[in-house]
Amino acid sequence: MAAPRSGSTIHYGWYVVVAGNLCVLACLGIGRFSLGMLLPSMGKALSLSYGQMGLISTLNFAGYLAAILVCGRLNSRFGSRRLITAALLVIGLSMLAISRAESLGVVIVLYIITGMGSALANIPIMATITAWFTKARRGRAAGLVAVGSGFAIILSGQLVPWLNLNYVEGWRLSWQVLGGLVLLIGLICFLILRDHPRELGLDPVGGGSESLAVPEREHPRLSLRSPRVLHCGALYFLFGFTYVIYATFIVTTLVQERGIAESTAGQFWSWVGFLSLFSGPVFGSFSDRFGRRAGLILVFCIQTIAYLLAGFDLPQVFLYLSIFCFGIVAWSVPTIMSALIGDYAPPAQVAAIFGFVTFVFGLGQISGPFLAGVLAERSGSFSSSFLMAAVMAAGAVLLAWRLPAEPSRD
Repeated sequence: MAAPRSGSTIHYGWYVVVAGNLCVLACLGIGRFSLGMLLPSMGKALSLSYGQMGLISTLNFAGYLAAILVCGRLNSRFGSRRLITAALLVIGLSMLAISRAESLGVVIVLYIITGMGSALANIPIMATITAWFTKARRGRAAGLVAVGSGFAIILSGQLVPWLNLNYVEGWRLSWQVLGGLVLLIGLICFLILRDHPRELGLDPVGGGSESLAVPEREHPRLSLRSPRVLHCGALYFLFGFTYVIYATFIVTTLVQERGIAESTAGQFWSWVGFLSLFSGPVFGSFSDRFGRRAGLILVFCIQTIAYLLAGFDLPQVFLYLSIFCFGIVAWSVPTIMSALIGDYAPPAQVAAIFGFVTFVFGLGQISGPFLAGVLAERSGSFSSSFLMAAVMAAGAVLLAWRLPAEPSRD
């Protein structure tokens, strides 16, 4: 497609945002968060225990984690556009294969591959956004990209119950439809994405108000052991540990513990998706204006409330409030974190550092659902798992408070 030039009404960077939004919709929204809707029917068909459901999610994150180790190298060698396209192809094909699985072992192997593809698409797209937008616009742009997962949650919340109601083994057809959609999005991303504005002879969005090329002396190279980088990694770990417990098990909790019909639970899940559409842009813009620290503190406070309300056996109205709290901040932390890394690091290091903190984030995602599944297995309920998430999120509030108001340069 023809690339709009500097004098065009719409800067091409916003086309990159649209493609990035679709990429996140596919690699995270469909590749990961649709699992929460698929687990009840798939678990019943394959006779899976709570622990086995948690294992599926955990090993998906293990695949995500393993791919992070090579993501920076592959991104440098092949470029973001080609790597993202290949990763989405892997995700789509692995999901199509899961639709034919007959055993837990096969599901696990294929979903590990799905997790690897998710990492190889998500990290490059967030790094690409930092190249296309200057600091003053970066939080907003990253937020618009991150909400792609929200659209996928709305889709899975409506599609999966409908297919289960109208087709025998509708969960298999759900994997097929969602996998096919990922393949289509891979083609769209290949056609639209460009790694850097200079490929089209353009400045980054906001380049007229900020220096286009930030001198290297103002953005020195950072060690992965830098206190700032480690601080970011610790915060991202706590986010990964806590949010994935809620995202993986809230629908199962509603259906199997609260006695709510799957179609009604799907409506709940769709509301999470709808509310999450506001999370990235609102809190990304908030962090642009009031600082990344203030944004993270606010987000983790709201998440703590969401997990507490889900953990206690309260009237159903409090479940509505829990879902509201979780949804309204769902993708805020990745949004703010990608902008924060872009603030700290020189452009050439963004993908590597974001990959590192995402690796630490992945450790949280691996341990979260596994421990939640074990707790639920022993207690017979996910209430203790949600309360554990609340304690960890409260710890993240305190850790975020320790961030400097403005990024320091280590």
